[in-house]
Amino acid sequence: MKKFRKVLDGLTTSSPGGTIGSPSCGSAAGTPTSAPAPREIDIQETLISENFQLCKTVRHGFPYQPTALAFDPVQKLLAIGSRSGGIRILGRPGVDCYCQHESGAAVLQLQFLINEGALVTACADDTLHLWNLRQRRPAVLHSLKFNRERITFCHLPFQSKWLYVGTERGNTHIVNIESFILSGYVIMWNKAIELATKTHPGPVVHLSDSPKDEGKLLIGFESGTIVQWDLRAKKADFRIYYDEAIHSVSWHHEGKQFMCSHSDGSLTLWNLRNTTKPFQVTFPHGKIQKDGRKESCKPILKVEYKTSRNSEPFIIFSGGLSYDKAGRRPTLTIMHGKAITVLEMDYPIVEFLVLCETPYNNEVQDPYAVVVLLEKDLIVVDLTQSNFPVFENPYPMDVHESPVTCTAYFADCPPDIIPILYSIGAKHKKTGYSQKEWPISGGTWMLGSHTYPEIIITGHADGSIKFWDASAITLQMLYKLKTSKAFEKPKVGDGRAAELVEEDPFAVQMVSWCPQSRIFCVVGISAHIILYRFSKYDANTQIVSLEVRLQCEPEDVISPSENENNPCFTESGSHSPHHQQPVNAGNRTPEGNKDSTPCLKVKERMVRVPPGYQSELVIQLQWIDGEPPQQITSLDINSAYGLLAFGNCNGLAVVDYLQKTILLCMSTLDLYGATDPYQRLTRSPRRNRQSTSGLTELTDNQQSIDMERSKSPTSDHVNGHCTSPTSQSCSAGKPRIPMGPEGPRLTRRGPGRPPFRKAQSAACMEISLPVSHTEESRENSFSHSRSSSVSSIDRETKEAITTLQFGESFGRKTDALPTPCLWVGTSLGVALLIPMSIPTDQEERMDEPVAIGPSGGVLMLKGSVLRFGFLDCMGALIQSPYEVWRDLNAAEDPDRPRRRKLVHFSPSSSQDACGDGHLAVVCSERQAKVFLMPSQSCLFVHNITESSFVLRADIVSVYNSACLACFCANGHVMTLSLPSLRPLMDVNYLPLTDMRIARTFCFTNGGQALYLSSPTEIQRITYSQEMCDNLQEMLGELFTPIETPEAQNRGFLKGFFGGNAQTFDREELFGEASAGKASRSLAQHIPGQGGVEGMKVAATGVVGDLARARIALDERGQRLGELEDRTALMMTSAETFSKHAHELMLKCKDKKWYQF
Repeated sequence: MKKFRKVLDGLTTSSPGGTIGSPSCGSAAGTPTSAPAPREIDIQETLISENFQLCKTVRHGFPYQPTALAFDPVQKLLAIGSRSGGIRILGRPGVDCYCQHESGAAVLQLQFLINEGALVTACADDTLHLWNLRQRRPAVLHSLKFNRERITFCHLPFQSKWLYVGTERGNTHIVNIESFILSGYVIMWNKAIELATKTHPGPVVHLSDSPKDEGKLLIGFESGTIVQWDLRAKKADFRIYYDEAIHSVSWHHEGKQFMCSHSDGSLTLWNLRNTTKPFQVTFPHGKIQKDGRKESCKPILKVEYKTSRNSEPFIIFSGGLSYDKAGRRPTLTIMHGKAITVLEMDYPIVEFLVLCETPYNNEVQDPYAVVVLLEKDLIVVDLTQSNFPVFENPYPMDVHESPVTCTAYFADCPPDIIPILYSIGAKHKKTGYSQKEWPISGGTWMLGSHTYPEIIITGHADGSIKFWDASAITLQMLYKLKTSKAFEKPKVGDGRAAELVEEDPFAVQMVSWCPQSRIFCVVGISAHIILYRFSKYDANTQIVSLEVRLQCEPEDVISPSENENNPCFTESGSHSPHHQQPVNAGNRTPEGNKDSTPCLKVKERMVRVPPGYQSELVIQLQWIDGEPPQQITSLDINSAYGLLAFGNCNGLAVVDYLQKTILLCMSTLDLYGATDPYQRLTRSPRRNRQSTSGLTELTDNQQSIDMERSKSPTSDHVNGHCTSPTSQSCSAGKPRIPMGPEGPRLTRRGPGRPPFRKAQSAACMEISLPVSHTEESRENSFSHSRSSSVSSIDRETKEAITTLQFGESFGRKTDALPTPCLWVGTSLGVALLIPMSIPTDQEERMDEPVAIGPSGGVLMLKGSVLRFGFLDCMGALIQSPYEVWRDLNAAEDPDRPRRRKLVHFSPSSSQDACGDGHLAVVCSERQAKVFLMPSQSCLFVHNITESSFVLRADIVSVYNSACLACFCANGHVMTLSLPSLRPLMDVNYLPLTDMRIARTFCFTNGGQALYLSSPTEIQRITYSQEMCDNLQEMLGELFTPIETPEAQNRGFLKGFFGGNAQTFDREELFGEASAGKASRSLAQHIPGQGGVEGMKVAATGVVGDLARARIALDERGQRLGELEDRTALMMTSAETFSKHAHELMLKCKDKKWYQF
């Protein structure tokens, strides 16, 4: 631990030369001469670099773009492969593991080594991988890369170590699973078909061993050719040539019949006694037309033929509908006896599997469920009930039910909030699910010791909000809120609403939540804010609506050039709602009838609201001069003050939500008053520039040029959000998503042009630049480093409010005591302090107005301001004051009247070192500074990045200390100590940052963070060394030792007449001794890492040799143990046979020959 002692009689920084050429610590930020008398701050920092390590913890949600599915019937584990090379392995709730192929190639097929704790994956880069599942974090043990052939299909027989691999050329290769070496035994396509056949049969689309005889391999080719290959005799038993292409094949468990699905929508049943023609041909969904011909049907992509002990067989297939029924949804058909059930799906079917009681393919299957993998959902159907209900999915697979547009992460929440939200949300759950237990129940998981209440909030494009319980690295839906219920439904032809009908007018942009007071605030894309209070009782309420006219001063507007077709409008200043001047009628556009109206219509009638979050207040920005309002870029709410503040690229507004009044509505320039650090001048635009409104110009003096170089381009917008670091997602404590200012408008919108672009999900956002920019510049504008040159776009933008923070502070240098203040950060790197006077008495608070004084201190940094934080002079984090939650709808107790109970965290509560002062941490996209209040002296400066810019910054609590966590556009995750801003960690985590991650990345307390890794998945990470060390304990075990079920006794006669003719030894047939070695050029063996829990020590040197020797010894012992078990089993069988033979001899020894 290191002590930092700073004497305030001079300005010192933590980075050499940090103030050179920077206006950040000029007169506005406090000079050495204005500092108080020299005084020491003795802060003992406890955080060190060894406390931090970055690693992924768990991934939630539905696998994005799934491609493959597999199930282990003994271990009860389900594996899902994706197009990006990811694998999700699911078991019982809590057992959820994510793996990723390093190549990123799509997963074509998955094969479990049943009850062996291993998984084989076949990828699109023609590589086979063997994954070890006997560790909490699976790892690749072996890989085999095919060089000359493309893999199309794989099959691994139960309890076999030889994998059959079909290729695009029609050949079948055999791979030893233990060594991952290719066998010399190859079934060439030209040997499988008749020599007289002139055409190539196509790729291998099916491989399976006969249930009747393991030595017979059924090979299906895409063209319609089917061959049963005798592996011992190395020749074909029979060949079938069918006219229609084959998609899948499924055996009857007795091995005498098999069924094929074809591209014409037909199912063919083949009997091995006569393979010249199909035993039966059916078109399940094809009707006979009037002319006697069958309807043309879509292909049946897969069929499963499963027998049942107590009922008719099940025939389950996907596809096969007739083409004439356009618009029908994808279907799964279940044929059970004469009954045909068609299940319609919401999304296309990727794959399905039938779950059966036995892993043996030569026994009665007894199917009990069907797992259906859709493009965006996972469904399990119960086959044991006649109405085929679905199981309730315990995994959070519906994160993307509506595209996610924002996220927030809250760690260490009040312990009572999760049970309350769950009890309210449970009342609205869907019904009609199967009553049986979830069939995918593999693995083990226990609640770890390092758990605390965590909540994740997701906002969606349809205006819905979801609260998730994220405790103990799990995710479970608690409560869903629909913000659209506060508004009337937009009707076609209803003026401005008609322009929004085809859009997402309720899409959520940011949220702010106070877990202690349970006050919740939502910002929507239609420039609206909804304030919610939580209640356990339903109520009749009327929503209060406030409309705010937030605009710029007329002198800030750039005059248009003479050849402009659409003149700019001028707007009157709006310092407060009571001093608004009407817009000049001469400047109205043809759409002027929309002035002073919001985008959405709030419900005016009394509405019945259920328990949970109930809307109390709606704030909307108005249309001005026919133009829609600028989207809200920053938000903060404080329950102790009863105030709500928000801003955009035009200015700032403060609302008293207790009295339902607007306290402040002012343009950004007016906030400065006489303390404006820049000299603003108006300037006519260039002749070729399109019309702009309310744009603030900077002069060409050296100071303004330095500021222009330091700030990020703010014309790049994502769904109305700036792509600079001011585009933030929510954070613990004070979640906000500040954004940059609106760029220059391209053209004035016509009457039929919608005012907003469609609210896209955070996963598919585009960068919207002026039309002069190319597609290449769109891509480079975000992921590449910012240029230091001053662009014309930068200098034509307004100064946006990028972040807001309420707190107890000192508004002016002369203040002796802390007062309620509002900290305002702008896109030009300016931090403003606005002091407020709030009545303390409850009665006075409801009647007396809140006084907001003029701007106090002005602090300056490089780049847009992202985050504020406050520390006492001992270095402890100061929380914002809050109001303890009280249910306003509860019955009034006359003896105990409800009163507001406020909790304050005063900066002077533990100020022995520096009197009544405190430290203010201000972070921008370029640098961080620590100021001493009230003197506003800059104590520490750290330039976070020069080549990139910070996207997200949060002051978080880790190891009972505060630190600054930053996420940069170049993918670096950093932590800095407080208050000294000493670098603690800098990890290049995401080399290629995209907009989805930038919009949803957020830090929280306890060393955790999250982001949307794909449009459907949430990735959680930790930057705490302690959590990385305890992660193995928190994760679930995938493999649990389970005895393989014994095969059923087939009976003497059945075994004698219908069983295997002889035992089939694959080792003898496919081994190197008999089959030889495969060509080295055909496939390349790549040894795997083995995993952390595998053999890290098996590297080089004596230790590695010893480790390898020990592994070989263990494997030898294991094989000897298996040999001993087999020998004992053979001895038992021999004794049983001897006993039966002796009994038969005693029974027959006295009989004459004619008595037999």
